Amino acid sequence: MKKALIALLILIAAAVACYYVFPEPIADYFIAAERNKAGLVKKDIKIDDHQIVYLEGGQGPTILLLHGFTADKDNWTRFAFYLTKDYHVVIPDLPGYGESTKLISAKYDLHSQIDRIHRFVKAANLKNIHLAGNSMGGWFAGAYAAHYPDEVTSLGLFNAAGVKSLQKSEVAKLAAQGERPLLLKDENDLPRLMKLTFVQPPRLPYPFKKKFIRKALANRSFNEKTAKDFSTDLFSLEKDLPKIKAPTLILWGDQDKIIDVSSVPVFEKGLKNHSTLIIKNCGHAPMIEKPQETAAGYLNFIRSIKN
Repeated sequence: MKKALIALLILIAAAVACYYVFPEPIADYFIAAERNKAGLVKKDIKIDDHQIVYLEGGQGPTILLLHGFTADKDNWTRFAFYLTKDYHVVIPDLPGYGESTKLISAKYDLHSQIDRIHRFVKAANLKNIHLAGNSMGGWFAGAYAAHYPDEVTSLGLFNAAGVKSLQKSEVAKLAAQGERPLLLKDENDLPRLMKLTFVQPPRLPYPFKKKFIRKALANRSFNEKTAKDFSTDLFSLEKDLPKIKAPTLILWGDQDKIIDVSSVPVFEKGLKNHSTLIIKNCGHAPMIEKPQETAAGYLNFIRSIKN
């Protein structure tokens, strides 16, 4: 009995040591488990000079989800859990982000990215897509729907960029002062970024913190490059809103500090066919902070569409 107890204590100590000494493999294990739970499989495809890594799962009509600036495909995993039962879900790492190719020599402006997304859609044989995006991904989704209206069955704009809000957000005020509030400054800066993004930041275990911090700091200079590339087009979606034919859901966290909720009436004014859902006590990423409530609202929207 005593030997068994000692063996158990040694096993527990070894597990704890691995948790702190090898945090990234632990984080990778749980990320893979979340994808598996959502019915998603990681794949990749070559689009010209970019290898695009993406998640795919489920059967039925296709939903294509686009992540935001500095983010990646796994921002959608818990949200996608509620979709893959009835829909074919595809979630790419946009070129320049996540595990997809990053090329200093390439341009990541709006036109270039929309063209790459279009090539990805064609190469992956995606048709009649329900297209949704968060933040920068929402801006890209809107621009895609304006440029390729016959390919998009519906559009979801989740706290989307692309228009000038009626009131400046906290991030917009900081950016006007020359700061880069969406980029991690150092290893101790994560709490600030989490409070900026969420009303109630999700619990982030130690392995996830270490992995996130390492990636964010490693990619900081490249993220600065992509932001510079697309900065001249930042509010360009507003003029293109009337070109969007697809029924559109404008979905927003009511306490967004990154893109103010006063963007909503700007979108409503420009879109011909829209509905609006405001998620209460929620920040910039509703699909992370409140995945079940956000998915329920989104599913109600796309199921209401008469083809």
